[in-house]
Amino acid sequence: MRLTVVGGGSTYTPELVDGICARRSTLDVEELVLVDPDERRLEIVGDFSRRLLARAGHPALVHTTTSVAEGAEGASAVLLQLRVGGQRARRSDETFPHACGCVGQETTGAGGLAKALRTVPVVLDIADRVREVAGPDAWLVDFTNPVGIVTRALLEAGHRAVGLCNVAIGLQRLSARLLGVDSASVRLDHVGLNHLSWERRVLVADAHGETDRLPELLAAHGPELAEHVGAPCDWLRRTGMLPSYYLKYFYAHDEAVRAQLTERPRADVVSEVEAELLACYADPALERTPELLASRGGAYYSEAAIELVRALIGAGSAGEHVVNVRNEGTLPFLPDDAVIETACAVDSSGVRPLPQRPVEPLLRGLIAQVSAYEHLALDAALRGGRDRVADALLAHPLVGQYALADRLADDLVAANRAVLPWVRKG
Repeated sequence: MRLTVVGGGSTYTPELVDGICARRSTLDVEELVLVDPDERRLEIVGDFSRRLLARAGHPALVHTTTSVAEGAEGASAVLLQLRVGGQRARRSDETFPHACGCVGQETTGAGGLAKALRTVPVVLDIADRVREVAGPDAWLVDFTNPVGIVTRALLEAGHRAVGLCNVAIGLQRLSARLLGVDSASVRLDHVGLNHLSWERRVLVADAHGETDRLPELLAAHGPELAEHVGAPCDWLRRTGMLPSYYLKYFYAHDEAVRAQLTERPRADVVSEVEAELLACYADPALERTPELLASRGGAYYSEAAIELVRALIGAGSAGEHVVNVRNEGTLPFLPDDAVIETACAVDSSGVRPLPQRPVEPLLRGLIAQVSAYEHLALDAALRGGRDRVADALLAHPLVGQYALADRLADDLVAANRAVLPWVRKG
């Protein structure tokens, strides 16, 4: 198969190549095409990817190109892992909301909306070009944040797309380690939206069936889990659930803002890590992914992406994957066209959400509110307009006040004027 990565110059890409090497017997990748507008990064990452494949004895060929059309031609699947505006735009997303006392984060709140506005038009343009050369049956796997909004945009435009995040697989692997079991035996009862999700059960399979071992995890490893997700240990044990790391921005908003004001923006840290990684990758003697890559974030992304692609193209057996997909009645309190993050049955015929137990009121209200925000955010990304931006911010629970929404809308537009098509045209 021909696998294409748009944003292939990313420092994540070598981890993906490691995943391809590890699954040579079950995923027959003959060509890996890396697409990126940054020719320098593309050359460095492309050469390093070839060395990784050669060391593993993998016969796949690596091609690099700046052209989406050239790179996607004949592809069975296209992975999207791009960042419009780079780390400079991310730094803006993480800092401009602070002037209003709001959390600065690249995937939620005002910063997340800024990223969605920049990203959606670019991704839709890429998707259209992919469809022209690869045909309507090629799968688009979106790892580009904000995953829920971007995936919704792709699906509403009629693309064969699914969204992927590494939060669920990270919690699955952590649970397996703490329980001392094989990760393949662990299945999560995962519900919510992208970066707004909870694990309600940790199901471990053995010869007698499946057992929910989340109560045991919380009892024995509560402090470690609390530190990992940024939530109070007592609260985890009281609710009997494990929230994603991103829930701290909702449940401890003021505390998160105070912490951000004393810390370096994550964008600055990542920029330094990326520069170091690229310097490592450029060393012709390097034939293994360096340990530094773990500090870049995105742990287990390659495993999740490769296993998902295997299932989608029919290279592996049908499996269960936590992905972002159209709701279609799965959560009855959301519209069918909402995009949710949940466990799905995945095979070559498509992606189908598995039935969910009724969602607890504590979760249900927040999920519904953020889903409504995502609807307004996508409308603003597609049609533009300062007032649509302000309305989306007003609907977001991390903003939710007239004065804040109006000021943040003006600041967002000013900070992103050069990269918002509707602003440039105006």
